[in-house]
Amino acid sequence: MTDRRVIPANARVALAGYACDGQREVTAQHAQICLPVADLRAAPDGARDRQLLFGEGFNVLERREGWAFGVAARDGYVGYVDEQALGAVVAPTHQISVRATHLYPRDDFKTEAGASLSFGSKVTVIDERRKFMEIEGGHFVPKAHIRPLERPFSDPVTIAQLFFGTPYLWGGNSTFGVDCSGLVQAALLACDIACPGDSDQQMGLGAMATGDYARGDLLFWKGHVAICVDSEVLLHANAHHMATQYEPISRAIARIEAQGEGTVIARRRL
Repeated sequence: MTDRRVIPANARVALAGYACDGQREVTAQHAQICLPVADLRAAPDGARDRQLLFGEGFNVLERREGWAFGVAARDGYVGYVDEQALGAVVAPTHQISVRATHLYPRDDFKTEAGASLSFGSKVTVIDERRKFMEIEGGHFVPKAHIRPLERPFSDPVTIAQLFFGTPYLWGGNSTFGVDCSGLVQAALLACDIACPGDSDQQMGLGAMATGDYARGDLLFWKGHVAICVDSEVLLHANAHHMATQYEPISRAIARIEAQGEGTVIARRRL
């Protein structure tokens, strides 16, 4: 059975080498997300699968009726993005390294800020001021809010903790709204650890873990994932709290089972 999330083809086009039902083979055209957050959908006007952040790459296979079909550069997730969310590619140099930041029209925090960017958004620095960096597009970002891409973080748990209190959002990938697998992916990608988008895909990460729980262990239920903060507490984006929350591991396991959602089916250690 094929998985549409990772097969770069629809009924009309396919990335070269993936055609199997008479689709026209095409070469990907590189684009970049130009909005703070863009939904990656299963179909035009369809359900949200995931989200892409400002500055992330999207490899377009087809543009049709206002929608772009293609592949997310960060993890190979296939879907549809509103064409208005795409702009020209400018190689990012930095990422937003705090929970969120604002874009300013000048290097002055008293000016009226424009768009807000989530942690993990990618920007291209073109000039340095005393307290701000000028980025491509004529905006300014506080120096304290960005980090060079060449300096990834080292601890996924620390990154996941930045999302504490973030509202739960099915398919969400930002600090404006996130789900369980979006939280794990954000934490791992920030540490330069490759990570797919959905929890069932993430069960292939690392190696099977046994014994005491350890910081960074991933616990999986059917359709859910959490990350261990230490041997007794986990952190997860969940619909029970409608937020990213800490929870004692034993309590979470008992609660989820009592809700009829099953027991832990895997534990992975990176």
